Amino acid sequence: MNNLRMFCLTMNSSHLNFIKEINYIPVGLGADSFSKEYFRDNTGTNIAKKNKYYGEYTFHYWLWKNYLDSNLDNENVWIGFCQYRKFWAIRNDNLLPNSIDELKPLILKEIPKSYENYDVILGDPYFINQLKIMKFLKHGFKLIAKKPSYLFDKKKRNIKFHFDLMHGYKNLDKAIELLEKNDRGDFNEFVNSKTYFNPQNMFICKSKKILRDYYSTLFPWLERCEKLFGFENLKEFGQIRIYTFLAERFMSYWFQKNTKSMTMPIIFYDIRNDLN
Repeated sequence: MNNLRMFCLTMNSSHLNFIKEINYIPVGLGADSFSKEYFRDNTGTNIAKKNKYYGEYTFHYWLWKNYLDSNLDNENVWIGFCQYRKFWAIRNDNLLPNSIDELKPLILKEIPKSYENYDVILGDPYFINQLKIMKFLKHGFKLIAKKPSYLFDKKKRNIKFHFDLMHGYKNLDKAIELLEKNDRGDFNEFVNSKTYFNPQNMFICKSKKILRDYYSTLFPWLERCEKLFGFENLKEFGQIRIYTFLAERFMSYWFQKNTKSMTMPIIFYDIRNDLN
């Protein structure tokens, strides 16, 4: 029996047959005309109007408020999330397939028994300190000019440094101050000591209780951050999606702190290459 309920998020209604073929649950985000076979983020209690800023988390909010408590009761089923251009795989021998036909046999279909002692699966780490120096110079010359040691000491290229570089100087510090006390110090230590995070806001969770606890911590924090950053004055993608990127860093921290987690490779292939 399949032990995985995977929600596959897309912005294109033409992806329905593919998502059903791999036995995933279709989720439609954005303004496209989606059929009733899609889960949507714009019914019931929702924040769909914030999708431009929150990305996939408008669906997570909908799931939390409208679906989680009344569904997903089977504790033997894992609850996961993927996207139309990012999928889970057991093996890491072909993470950049050349076609949708190459992609299909690589996609995760069920959780192996060897994972049963874990609570959460996160994506393989994304190591900031291994990025090319030219990328740092391109996005944050002023920051590096203040502290040239970033170029020579890889340990200093931590999550905090990367966020300052890509999403606004000191914005992460300001957001951390709005966390509840029990997470504020630990998350601050996490972003200042770790040189990697688990990317793409993708995870697979064994328990809806864990999922509920995560959402109950994350969304009130992001709402407080809205009062600080707002929406009107956010410029360029790195800041327009600041709530998505805050959630991505916090996701890595929260699941590592509160659950027994392990990692799995993520395949990169945009199915829009084949499906218009």
